[in-house]
Amino acid sequence: MSGKPILHYFNGRGRMESVRWLLAAAGVEFEEKILKSAEDFENLVKGGNLMYQQVPMVEIDGLNLVQTRAILKYIAAKYNLYGKDLKEKALIDMYVEGMRDLNEMIMYYPLCYPGEEEKNLNFILERATERFFPVYEKALKSHGKNYLVGNQMSWADIQLFEAILMVEELKSDILSAFPKLQEFKARMSKLPSIQKFLQPGSQRKAKMDGKNLAEAKKIFKFDDSVFLKHMS
Repeated sequence: MSGKPILHYFNGRGRMESVRWLLAAAGVEFEEKILKSAEDFENLVKGGNLMYQQVPMVEIDGLNLVQTRAILKYIAAKYNLYGKDLKEKALIDMYVEGMRDLNEMIMYYPLCYPGEEEKNLNFILERATERFFPVYEKALKSHGKNYLVGNQMSWADIQLFEAILMVEELKSDILSAFPKLQEFKARMSKLPSIQKFLQPGSQRKAKMDGKNLAEAKKIFKFDDSVFLKHMS
């Protein structure tokens, strides 16, 4: 055994990408067991380690962790990315839950019905610029520190950086009205562990496309309307 966390998922972003980001930003090397077929997934289920017969699953510290938020909270706490006290943890949770809402919109976007792409895209961009990004801009401006909570990097900062990059894939100048978020992105981009994860050839996954979606539907035997809901 290498002692490295082992991530079980298909070869796409989905709900595992935030886990990859959190581990990478913490400087933790991890392995991936990529599900390539329905048989791979069925065998994982038959192994009895999937509590709800769903992925993602992460093997770490002798545990088989499932449910995305449970996985992320464990990793954040283990690597000192979850605040120094109960109040900081509460702030981190609130920020992360907002980002999760935004990330879910983006994750579901490739599944929108033909002809609804523009409407759904505009909805995501409106929510990003009018509901979510103003919160983080205000937080960074109000306390004048480099990170959202306290003065050290937390899970919330890593999730925000991931969210910014995802929205920028939809609209490259999305941060034009948010100078503090621009500065935040520049600072985060310079961190060695994040620089490494941003490099070509890393375990970071590409933006979801038709090929990824078709592969996921084949593995999990779901149609467009439900398959992502079963990977929670």
